[in-house]
Amino acid sequence: MPTPLSTLEDHAEFQARHIGPDAVDESLMCAAIGVSSRAALIDAVVPASIRRSAGMQLPAAVTEAQGLAELKAIAGKNKVLKSFIGQGYSGTHTPGVILRNILENPAWYTAYTPYQAEISQGRMEAIINFQTMVCDLTGMAIANGSMLDEATSAAEAVTLAKRSVKSKSNTLIVAGDCHPQTIEVIQTRCKPLGFEVKVGMAPQLMAENDYFAVVCQYPSTTGLIHDLKEHADAAHAKQAAFIVCADLLALTLLTPPGEFGADIVVGNSQRFGMPMGAGGPHAAYMACRDDFKRSMPGRLVGVSKDAQGAPAYRLALQTREQHIRREKATSNICTAQVLPAVVASMYAVYHGPEGLKRIAQRVASYTAILSAGLQQLGAKVVTPAAFDTITVECDADAVMARALAAGANLRKLSAKHVSVALDETSTRADVEALWTWFSPGSTLRVADYAAGVESLIPAHLRRTSAFLTHPVFNTHHSETEMLRYIRGLSDKDLALDRSMIPLGSCTMKLNATTEMIPITWPEFAHLHPFAPIDQLAGYVELDAQLRGWLTQCTGYAGISLQPNAGSQGEYAGLLAIKAWHESRGEAHRNVCLIPESAHGTNPASAQMVGMTVVVTKCDKEGNIDLADLKAKCEQHQANLAAIMITYPSTYGVFDTHVKEICQMVRSHGGRVYVDGANMNALVGVAAPGEFGGDVSHLNLHKTFCIPHGGGGPGVGPVCVVDDLVPFLPAHRTAGLGADTNIGAVSAAPWGNAAVLPISWMYIRLMGPDGLKKATEVAILSANYVAARLSDAYDIHFSGNIPGVKGGGVAHECILDLRPLKDSSGVGAEDVAKRLIDYGFHAPTLSFPVAGTLMVEPTESESRAELDRFIDAMLQIRQEIADVEAGKVPKDDNPLVNAPHTALVCGGNTWTHAYSREEAAYPVASLRRQKYWAPVGRVDNVWGDRNLFCSCVPLSEYENA
Repeated sequence: MPTPLSTLEDHAEFQARHIGPDAVDESLMCAAIGVSSRAALIDAVVPASIRRSAGMQLPAAVTEAQGLAELKAIAGKNKVLKSFIGQGYSGTHTPGVILRNILENPAWYTAYTPYQAEISQGRMEAIINFQTMVCDLTGMAIANGSMLDEATSAAEAVTLAKRSVKSKSNTLIVAGDCHPQTIEVIQTRCKPLGFEVKVGMAPQLMAENDYFAVVCQYPSTTGLIHDLKEHADAAHAKQAAFIVCADLLALTLLTPPGEFGADIVVGNSQRFGMPMGAGGPHAAYMACRDDFKRSMPGRLVGVSKDAQGAPAYRLALQTREQHIRREKATSNICTAQVLPAVVASMYAVYHGPEGLKRIAQRVASYTAILSAGLQQLGAKVVTPAAFDTITVECDADAVMARALAAGANLRKLSAKHVSVALDETSTRADVEALWTWFSPGSTLRVADYAAGVESLIPAHLRRTSAFLTHPVFNTHHSETEMLRYIRGLSDKDLALDRSMIPLGSCTMKLNATTEMIPITWPEFAHLHPFAPIDQLAGYVELDAQLRGWLTQCTGYAGISLQPNAGSQGEYAGLLAIKAWHESRGEAHRNVCLIPESAHGTNPASAQMVGMTVVVTKCDKEGNIDLADLKAKCEQHQANLAAIMITYPSTYGVFDTHVKEICQMVRSHGGRVYVDGANMNALVGVAAPGEFGGDVSHLNLHKTFCIPHGGGGPGVGPVCVVDDLVPFLPAHRTAGLGADTNIGAVSAAPWGNAAVLPISWMYIRLMGPDGLKKATEVAILSANYVAARLSDAYDIHFSGNIPGVKGGGVAHECILDLRPLKDSSGVGAEDVAKRLIDYGFHAPTLSFPVAGTLMVEPTESESRAELDRFIDAMLQIRQEIADVEAGKVPKDDNPLVNAPHTALVCGGNTWTHAYSREEAAYPVASLRRQKYWAPVGRVDNVWGDRNLFCSCVPLSEYENA
């Protein structure tokens, strides 16, 4: 009997691997909810008014092997040439032990942001190492846990300076020899804030103007090393801040900015082991003087103590300050580049201070030899003081053509000037080839300079201070020790490779191995973002295809992939709306309506584009209050610019009035921004561009499978309707964009380009049917959790749908712990910490409602894993009942003392009112597989009062 053709088709195989529950599971889950099928549930909870009018026009799913083959063919259209471009991006060698055990290791790349300190000690130690590395190299007092890229870090430094200095001026001075992409992003960010940016010769501009800050590059984009001490002194004399964009590798040899008076230092750590990747992801950094620390944007890891008095790490100070201060926030940064920061910090750990200095000296020596040879050949080198980059006066086109013919890219600065940047990967052969491109027929050899040449670093600017003196940078130099150090840190943490991470509004879903494989392919990893566009043909095709597919997923007309975080996508979208109003002669429209349920980044982003935030109310079901919205629209109709809504709402419900809301705002002259953080509840089912949105950002690190990486990288594309397409971000440094486009919002034209293949693979492997099913199963899983827990916990903001147990929710549900706090004294934080003893990361704690837990199970978790989490929550409810009944004291029970460490449970004494067994093994399955928190409950208040954000002296552990 012939084999049916249908059995030969395996295109749905990946869907079955990505989506956790199978058909039997679905049937059982639907029965628990009280619906007949998944389709019936979707009909019940998703308003008919917003359902898609037609399916997504996407290519049908392919197998993993086919998807990899297709993507390999696209990657093959990129041309990987030797790069001497520089401009902030350098070739680097990623040590194999770091490549395999961090960059390609799900224990590191599937972890979430370390908001739950007790289960994030490993990656926070790595970030502390990063912060210490940055402080040591820059000579500054404090550094944060990484920024998105050098250009946005510089822009954030500008606003930090503005709110920190005494100068009342609104003028910013930027040295003309800063990297051009940094200048462009600064200009983009300063315009809506009303800051005047003057670009040119810094000393002259400083003498002629009042200003609140000065930005200089060290070394400059042309390679020249300036003595910046007089600049710093002059800025301080005018009560202004001095900001330095500095190269970390150069700082191993150069006087650190902190020693000549810098107030803020920013830059990139890309050349510390992270491939160029056509522009990202890379960990930028920010360091500042001590008295700026409480205003510094981004994340900051600090040291505190746990319940037993031992040192413990946690996020400190202003972490997610925009969620607390909202429209008064000074930055919308709620993410970082943690995975690249970990790579950079481990690069420093692996090489140590002597190894880094040796790499830098080799680069500087080759640069000096290259310069000496060119001068011997009669060329004019116009950068007498340099580290890794020199600029040469020449016939630029001829030199560039010879280099290109030999398989290399140089940087053309003008018709008569070319710059050459060397790096860790540069060889003797490279230097000798460079001589021939500038002077055909050269027979010079590097060996001719065996006696050495004088360094191009001026003697008075050479570093004399020590750096990286902590033992962590002087211990793990063999691969054996490095491997064990990395493994030891990852063992302390909980990531998706161990268990479900049920965080609401964060969408911690499968990051499939097949999706991850392409990011380290040389054709994607080793391209310079400013290489000639024909060498980036594969990226151009990838960009076009991915944008096309995402328009089908969202219903929008145009998309830019440039924003490298969701917050930056928000920002770009609001700038597009602002530019549209300005193009119509309505620049006065500056009021942004934001519901009280919104993500905290929403009001922060609105503030950053110069809009005035007006908060609108929500009703008791979590929906936008239509009467209040109508009143606010009428009150502000003359100046209404936009409304920002999250859909489904941050409360986890589908607002049935969303179309009415969109129409109401439009009728008063405003545009509608739909926050795309919760797109995992919409793809294939509903499209924001169809039901009323004008702009959305997406989180590719949520809905489209780019992993969270311990808190970054992310990608936040901005999507717009047809009439806003002309206002999407440009990148004029890369030659992209028209006059109408807003300026660059990221340093590189495609932002975090190297991780875009992950989302491409996800969409290609799932196809339209698989993407829609993933959305439906995500909603099914959330309703299953709500249904099974609804007898034990109040489900806050459900849809109150008849016949649906749990009331009906979107892709997440909120468990209200406030009544239990009143009856037992046990709060949401106690439950979050107790879940660690059960081997789970907690749901989202006290957001968007204080005293609650928000659960998002996603489509990727199996019913067995969902049941394991549900069983844990039910057992915890019984533990709370024991407190309510007086069986254990309110001040001494397994919840208020959680998490319980192995040291505590195995100690010589036990004085608690419950047993060690109840503490460590509350359910039987934990006896087979147990995660032990490495520290007890961390004292956040003590840490903020005693702020310390660098590597902990070993004596502290010995004392503890």
